[in-house]
Amino acid sequence: MVTLGIESSCDETSVALLRDGVVLSSLTHSQGEHALYGGVVPEVASRAHLEKIDGLARRVMEEAGIVPSGIDLIAVTDSPGLAGALLVGVSFALGMHAAHGIPVTGVNHLEGHICSLFIDNGGRQSAGPLLVLLASGGHTAVYKYASFGDCELLGCTVDDAAGEAFDKVGKLLGFPYPAGRAIEEEAAKAESSKRPEITFPVARFSSPGKPCCFSFSGLKTAVKNFILSKGEDYINNNRPALCSAFQKAVVDSLAGNMEAAARSLGIKTAAAAGGVACNGFLREELARRFGEGNVFFPRPSLCTDNGAMIAMAGQMMRQNSRLRFPSMDPGRGI
Repeated sequence: MVTLGIESSCDETSVALLRDGVVLSSLTHSQGEHALYGGVVPEVASRAHLEKIDGLARRVMEEAGIVPSGIDLIAVTDSPGLAGALLVGVSFALGMHAAHGIPVTGVNHLEGHICSLFIDNGGRQSAGPLLVLLASGGHTAVYKYASFGDCELLGCTVDDAAGEAFDKVGKLLGFPYPAGRAIEEEAAKAESSKRPEITFPVARFSSPGKPCCFSFSGLKTAVKNFILSKGEDYINNNRPALCSAFQKAVVDSLAGNMEAAARSLGIKTAAAAGGVACNGFLREELARRFGEGNVFFPRPSLCTDNGAMIAMAGQMMRQNSRLRFPSMDPGRGI
């Protein structure tokens, strides 16, 4: 089965072709123009998608040696995301559907991230339930994943997403958008024997209704106040230590909630997906808490928004008789 995946929910235009869960070709255009504004501008994103999507689709088909008649299914992100950005991807998918008679299905972007865990193994899943951390610039949540279509939300952020916190703190420190990689690289320069003791708070929820919820707005404010109180010279001299302390607070929150959820539910296997799952410190911490053989990640190129994960979700939807005609809903969750 050959599936064409189209992703345009935010600031990446991505198209990919999969055959039975194996990537044949995948191309992504990341919109660097948003660095000028320190964040994603919806109208700029929509126009960039319009400029890139047709060329990416043509190149993906050329690389894979597949013509439209050889495609069995088109899968396109239709929720959640920026309305104008989603419209570009959905319109392109429906155009191909009408021109070539290829079946088409809408895909939930968040479900796509979870399905990225199953790429390159034919969609085979681990036995038993799986705890999944989905952490990106727009979403931070923990799910109990039993099987495709059986996914329970255990908790999510009540304010900023983890990736959003990285970007906002990065802006305070003068790093370009997106700032996650820059903060991780700067934190790696911190020498424990020489760095000052810097710690930032990790939000905890005592409410029984929010056992796995996250909050990063207080952390962002704490970093801002720390920067203002110390002054420019101190920050310039201790930037690696500051980045390390901030990164540790974010990862402690993410890994701590995952560990607490695993303990309360008796689940021993965990996974992380989404752009923040590229973070090496997060991967190390989850491996330490769950054990190397009990935690799984997509390869880094499949963590950020990409067409391959949407194609994988489309394939799994067809296998489970869950195909649905695309219906845009910018705010819909799983």
